[in-house]
Amino acid sequence: MKKVFALVTAVMAVVMTAKAEVEFAYEAGAELVSSYLWRGQYNGGLSFQPEGLVGFDAKDGAIQFRAGAWANLGASDWQWKANKNDGRGYTMFMPEVDFMATFTAYGATVGFTEYYYCDDFSSATSEISLGYSFDHFFEQNAYINWYTTVAGADMIEDENGDEKRAWSTYIELGYDYTWDNIGLTLGGQIGLSPWASDLYGNEKFACTNISIKLNKEFEFEYMTLDLFAQGSLNPDHVNAQNAFIGKAGDDKLYNQKLNGCIGVGVWF
Repeated sequence: MKKVFALVTAVMAVVMTAKAEVEFAYEAGAELVSSYLWRGQYNGGLSFQPEGLVGFDAKDGAIQFRAGAWANLGASDWQWKANKNDGRGYTMFMPEVDFMATFTAYGATVGFTEYYYCDDFSSATSEISLGYSFDHFFEQNAYINWYTTVAGADMIEDENGDEKRAWSTYIELGYDYTWDNIGLTLGGQIGLSPWASDLYGNEKFACTNISIKLNKEFEFEYMTLDLFAQGSLNPDHVNAQNAFIGKAGDDKLYNQKLNGCIGVGVWF
């Protein structure tokens, strides 16, 4: 968390000393999804995903800072653990909570995310990101993002069987087309893992995610309602024998081929 605090302090100092009007900004809301999909991977079933961010905007939004948290509360995150000694037990609450901070200037973004898994804090990972949005050049949103884990549980075995840092990396290319008159957006994403990673389940350079998402937005006076559907394919794991998932199971985490979800979100 010291890294996050340092980033927050530095960004706030830059923004507050800039010769531009600075406005407070916030984003708050939540989504209810039929499946928890992360970069095309199936990470759980029915889930509630709240998010809250605060920050500053300057130069009419060309410069932005955001810091906050996101959580996933899945139906399977409440588990009853029996005690073999006395026959009683206890309920475990095991959500995921992520802390993040981003700074954006004229389309370029640098960010930091800390992923916490409440069932086992030793599995926490730290990730840095770089991105650029081309919406200043196009009427629609085209972007590229680079994510790399830099600390935590992201390890991989070398040829000698010893563990080393994997530096798992995900490169995302995306494009969103919006029909403003009807509030409908069709988005597409391609995800690449450039080297071996247990996190993304690939042994060499691979395309691990092709996703399409359809989003319908309804604007109200004090909130926005989103309805969406998403489908994801992992080309790296598709072959003649496993083109379609037969049933849900533990293997879906790293061996998924096709995934999908529908959801609703409310934002203020």
